[in-house]
Amino acid sequence: MELQGICHKMHAGLKDISVTDHQTHKANVEYKFILDRTEFDLPFSLGQEIELETSGNIYCISCGTKTSKSFSQGHCFKCFKTKASCDMCIMKPETCHYHLGTCREESFAQEVCFQPHIVYLANSSALKVGITRLGQMPTRWLDQGATQALPIMKVGSRRLSGQLETMFGTQVADKTDWRKLLKGEAEPLDLIQLRDELLIEFESQIEEIRDEFSMSLDFNENVEILEDELPREFIYPVNQYPEKVKSHNLDKTPVIRGKLQGIKGQYLILDTGVINIRKYTGYELKVRSE
Repeated sequence: MELQGICHKMHAGLKDISVTDHQTHKANVEYKFILDRTEFDLPFSLGQEIELETSGNIYCISCGTKTSKSFSQGHCFKCFKTKASCDMCIMKPETCHYHLGTCREESFAQEVCFQPHIVYLANSSALKVGITRLGQMPTRWLDQGATQALPIMKVGSRRLSGQLETMFGTQVADKTDWRKLLKGEAEPLDLIQLRDELLIEFESQIEEIRDEFSMSLDFNENVEILEDELPREFIYPVNQYPEKVKSHNLDKTPVIRGKLQGIKGQYLILDTGVINIRKYTGYELKVRSE
């Protein structure tokens, strides 16, 4: 079987959702390939030999222009420099500068930055704190390869969520060790207990941030503690993890082959190495399976 088109990050969803005796939502993760913005059932299954080939053509996912290099996961240089979705505040939401009148796109701010956001704890390679728009649950966790996740706070804007993430980040990492992620499942954590400990430790700072943002006249900046949320557990389709993680690079090796051993986060795990599909957003790919 063969598929061809412009690559986008895989779509990850949940199936067979259940609630365990420990009051935890548990579900299996399933994936779809996205080429030319169309979702396809995976053209391969675990244990199959697969091949990915890039034509060398790269297209901006924003304006469609052919580009010699991809910036910020699929943009040409012009869009990288002008689109709000490529601004530094996307990576560091606490640096949002809309209130300073310097936002690149008003529509983007309304559609993304001033939507309800969740502050969460997750367990991927280890405990981490992160943020995501309310509508991006559970996508954000699955893209990161988290095996556990727990929403802990709900707020009214991206900037406010970033302030809280930065605060918690003084005690909890906000990054994932991708090599450790691909070597196996993380040791289970008691996210409820860890949440409660953090909320107690940072109680006064949370109140200070709440007071600061409550002065906003334009948007609802309420800080809601999500005490009734249950932890989530995710099971990824992986038969075997590699003992040593080797990363494939389509820019250096335009044809990659191997037996599919698993999928986790945005990574295909092959017996010849791993490849981050999201990294090649905008690349024209052929995907074959035997």
